[in-house]
Amino acid sequence: MKYIDEFREPEKALALQKQITQLSQQLKKPIKIMEICGGHTHSIFKYGIEEILPPNIELIHGPGCPVCVMPKGRLDDAIAISQNHNVILSTFGDTMRVPGSTTSLLQARATGADIRMVYSPLDSLQLARDNPDKEVVFFALGFETTAPSTALTILQAATENITNFSMFCNHVLVIPALQALLNNPDLQLDGFVGPGHVSMVIGTDPYQFICQKYHKPIVVSGFEPLDILQSIWMLLQQIIENRCEVENQYNRLVEPAGNLVAIQAINQVFTVRENFEWRGLGDIPESGLKIRPEYAQFDAEIKFTLPNLKVADHKSCQCGEILKGVLKPWQCKVFGTACTPESPIGTCMVSSEGACAAYYKYGKTNRKAHKEREEVRI
Repeated sequence: MKYIDEFREPEKALALQKQITQLSQQLKKPIKIMEICGGHTHSIFKYGIEEILPPNIELIHGPGCPVCVMPKGRLDDAIAISQNHNVILSTFGDTMRVPGSTTSLLQARATGADIRMVYSPLDSLQLARDNPDKEVVFFALGFETTAPSTALTILQAATENITNFSMFCNHVLVIPALQALLNNPDLQLDGFVGPGHVSMVIGTDPYQFICQKYHKPIVVSGFEPLDILQSIWMLLQQIIENRCEVENQYNRLVEPAGNLVAIQAINQVFTVRENFEWRGLGDIPESGLKIRPEYAQFDAEIKFTLPNLKVADHKSCQCGEILKGVLKPWQCKVFGTACTPESPIGTCMVSSEGACAAYYKYGKTNRKAHKEREEVRI
């Protein structure tokens, strides 16, 4: 395949749907498949994939949205940095409307903080070059997908000796999060659609523990409709044949060992934190990255005094249960009413990869329709 429309051909999608339906008739019980990545969640609803699956195959939405798993306390820390005199805080657009304990970055900017949206950490480094009299801080977040660009930016800043630049590092790791999910007795899963973007960096080898320890199959998938349908078909084959393997549907971009240059950059600049708090999942050991002492001059957590407090979520918000896959967005009592993209209560409604945002954007607000589909499964 050469062109994007080849991954969206209706005839091939219908053929895969037919094969999935045939395989589903061989299942001994209804199954639950978790798509880990928020990008997959949005593709599933954008292309109506969930609607064409047999009722005995349920898709569970995982915690693979880096903005969604950001705890309120860390967002409050970023806002506190922005309120320091002479600071320019830069970040991705997704984070601007995420609610902290009392305000958001967008609201903080409206009251005078110098907060700017950028498309890359290199844009933030350019701000530091252009504003030598300012302290420029990049609010870095994301999984292993975005960590290499952050690491390379720090290496570039070190090469140029740009002393007015630093990072507030909130990068998280997907493998420890998956271990936490698999250890959760409330969540019974039969297989995983593995994250394509993360896997382009780390490869497929790190997922072996899912098969070896937890005896669950996983298929790393691309993001187009045919990618996702093929990945579900591959998982069904494994389940029916009683196999448990790491398979790579996204082999046009993902290698077993990953991107060695990107991994080297991450390891050179970052080390693993002892613990990191995830919204909904709590403290997960060795699940976050921090800047190594050798690059401490670029670490905003050292440059600035932070509140560093744990802040509970809003009582009405059930983002935590949605991120764990225990609830679907439509089951949250404030979804689509008190909580909307314009006035979000939780992060899952804000991020472009959030499950609530996907349900809302693609019209999945009909609770009756979802309830009827759940009843068919039961």
